[in-house]
Amino acid sequence: MAAPNKGRRQAGSPGRPGRTLALFLIAMVALTGGMFWSGHVTPRLGIDLAGGTSITLQAKNTPGKPNAINKTNMDTAVSIIERRVNGLGVSEAEVQTQGSSNIIVNIPKGTNEKQARDQVGTTAQLYFRPVLTVAAGGPAAPQPSASGTPSGSPSSSAGNPSSDESAGNSDPSPSSSSTAQGRAVTDGLKKDVTPSPGASSSGASSDKDKPGASDKPSPSTTPSADPATAALEKKFTDLDCTNQAARTKANQGAAPKDTIVACGKNSGGEWEKYILGPAELEGTDVDDAKGVLDPQRGIWIVTMDFSSGGTKKFQSITGKLSQQQPPMNQFAIVLDGNVVSAPSVSQTLGGSAEISGSFTQQSAQDLANILSYGALPLSFQEQSVTTVTAALGGEQLEAGLIAGAIGLALVVIYLVAYYRGLAGIAILSLGASGVMTYTIMSLLGPGIGFALNLPAVCGAIVAIGITADSFIVYFERIRDEIREGRTLRPAVERAWPRARRTILVSDFVSFLAAAVLFLVTVGKVQGFAFTLGLTTLLDVVVVFFFTKPVMTLLARTTFFASGHPWSGLDPKRLGAKPPLRRSRRVSAPTDPKEA
Repeated sequence: MAAPNKGRRQAGSPGRPGRTLALFLIAMVALTGGMFWSGHVTPRLGIDLAGGTSITLQAKNTPGKPNAINKTNMDTAVSIIERRVNGLGVSEAEVQTQGSSNIIVNIPKGTNEKQARDQVGTTAQLYFRPVLTVAAGGPAAPQPSASGTPSGSPSSSAGNPSSDESAGNSDPSPSSSSTAQGRAVTDGLKKDVTPSPGASSSGASSDKDKPGASDKPSPSTTPSADPATAALEKKFTDLDCTNQAARTKANQGAAPKDTIVACGKNSGGEWEKYILGPAELEGTDVDDAKGVLDPQRGIWIVTMDFSSGGTKKFQSITGKLSQQQPPMNQFAIVLDGNVVSAPSVSQTLGGSAEISGSFTQQSAQDLANILSYGALPLSFQEQSVTTVTAALGGEQLEAGLIAGAIGLALVVIYLVAYYRGLAGIAILSLGASGVMTYTIMSLLGPGIGFALNLPAVCGAIVAIGITADSFIVYFERIRDEIREGRTLRPAVERAWPRARRTILVSDFVSFLAAAVLFLVTVGKVQGFAFTLGLTTLLDVVVVFFFTKPVMTLLARTTFFASGHPWSGLDPKRLGAKPPLRRSRRVSAPTDPKEA
């Protein structure tokens, strides 16, 4: 008969429980040490426990779209605002609708509250518009010039608000005469001729826009020939960009295809005003944006990558703008009606661009965050900002912890009464699970922005029952083996495979329920689902790497191996029957004398 393979561990053998237990304890010590080293020795608390800021936003109809406030647009706005706030590292921010036109944003205390508040209601409507003319930002007296343009509107010294800015490869815009700029205004406002590079279906600019074209304006392009042109020029002349109210009303209600006036700051921080043509590219064409430090210039910039469709548009636009004369070879990057950059173009550019100017690290990253997550489909007005105190949440947390402590005490009493000595193993396992859960929650706060709220606390309390259930399954399997007449050590190893399958199936169902709940819900309920899923995974880890090795080691002790009445494994109490053994019968003597 072949000799058994000594190198292969037999089914039901104890393996190396000491090594497994040592690895688990090392991992637990490492996590605890990491928690203290990070300085975050307590979990981050959500707004219901720690307090914070609650912002109410009211939606306003988009110009030209009277029915824009609907469920689809409101849900889209909620999703975008939530991604923006979480993109700043503010987790557990609650964003939800209230009624048909309000959105409530709850930001926990201790996070970037001010930064998040600045971004939640920012519409982030981004457009690339061709520059028709530019002038100093203050108001000017409307004095007609030879070209029919107010002499105060375009200034030769205000050619490019960002002459040191660029979009890919670009050159500073040289100075231009007021006559040429005045012609740009009137030509750009014509309905049939526009310097916008994408306006011509043939892809070519008109002769009037090409270098060397006649400087004499056509009578049909004079301001008096078109009341709309005259009105826009007057608005441009009277615009005072140093006045915030005037900047807000400058292009309020304008559609993307309208010619508008707008304000922006140049590289020196001075206000300048523009007349801009219809939008040729929108923020939806931006695929990704990042705030980065330009190592060559030592300034913060925002880089943008366009989508495939946006790349084609951008190449077409820059190719045509590069053939124009200043200032019409510039395109303005307009965010929520304000010009944030107006670089000039000297050649066709590819699928990326950059916005440069007086950015700080935070402002560059804020703008990139807004552009990356898209524009809101609606405009919002901040209705109220309320500071939320943690007093009520603290009381609820205290009540929840008391309920959890009562539940844990009842579980311990039941384990001691029914399992006696085995209850010690269960209590140690619950303690190990509690330490792992606490340290991981504390580390997840700065790691992924996890914040503990009341539903998450409920999930942790529910997990006590899930973890205790795993121990009970294993203990009952061991008792079944003892009832069949086996001693403790083989009973522990033979019971493990069957208990393991049951525990894995049970925990898989719990984890699946938590995952589905996390995916289909929003807000605080996700905290419950996340905590439930986390503790379910930790239950598997604790049972496999702590409870089983400890049970194997204790089965070698006299107290448990001898079946002590207080061990919880007493064969007599369990009703175990000794195995049947064959014995030789001895006949009883019939005669008393023979006995």
